[in-house]
Amino acid sequence: MGTVFSFDVRGGEPGAVREALREAVASLHRVDAVFSTYREDSQISRLARGELSVEECDPEVAEVLELGAEAERVSDGWFSTRYRGGRLDPTGIVKGWAAERAARLIAAVGVSGVSVNGGGDVQLLGVPGPDRPWRVGVSDPLRPGGLAAVVSAAGADELAVATSGTVERGAHIVDPRTGRSAVTDLVAVTVVAPSLTWADCWATAAFARGSREALVWLESLPGVEALLITAGDEVRCTAGLAARLG
Repeated sequence: MGTVFSFDVRGGEPGAVREALREAVASLHRVDAVFSTYREDSQISRLARGELSVEECDPEVAEVLELGAEAERVSDGWFSTRYRGGRLDPTGIVKGWAAERAARLIAAVGVSGVSVNGGGDVQLLGVPGPDRPWRVGVSDPLRPGGLAAVVSAAGADELAVATSGTVERGAHIVDPRTGRSAVTDLVAVTVVAPSLTWADCWATAAFARGSREALVWLESLPGVEALLITAGDEVRCTAGLAARLG
């Protein structure tokens, strides 16, 4: 997926944990092979060219496209797996979905806590230790090496943190209505939610909307908090975010 994944696993029987990690890593490589838009032979590339039907693809393809359709509905079209002209590209949902799935696979073997970080987007399950919550630093997009905030998972068995922005990868976020790079006043949007699948989608959709519309929309989503930073160094956040900082 053009990025690095890392795992932090606490507790569990060592043999079972090692096997779960092997399965999780294999699942990520498999997702890359199936969904990569850079591979001519991937199922998603062949589906886009009309060489395969959804029914002929792995079941995960239908699952991801259904999740993408739900994200498009909830975001009023600001998130989409298809851009103007009909180009199919589900990569905006795949990384978060794959990282969350890998975390749940590892959690299922009885560990006390697991963190899966996929290119800076993190799915947290359980706890790292007694009376110790997971904590995730959010990079400051305007001050390299600095932190804009630290998100705590205290009181939550499941928490995800996802950021969309232009600092590291440039203008890569697409406006689904035009098929071109989104023109917005934002440099970064960080979304905090229980599921990385949705946190990743909502961060992307919010970035494309721009700060004012995005903040109102994010406030309407249950269980979702967010931090928005504009190119003018203005910080905006949802009302409940303060409870997650520390």
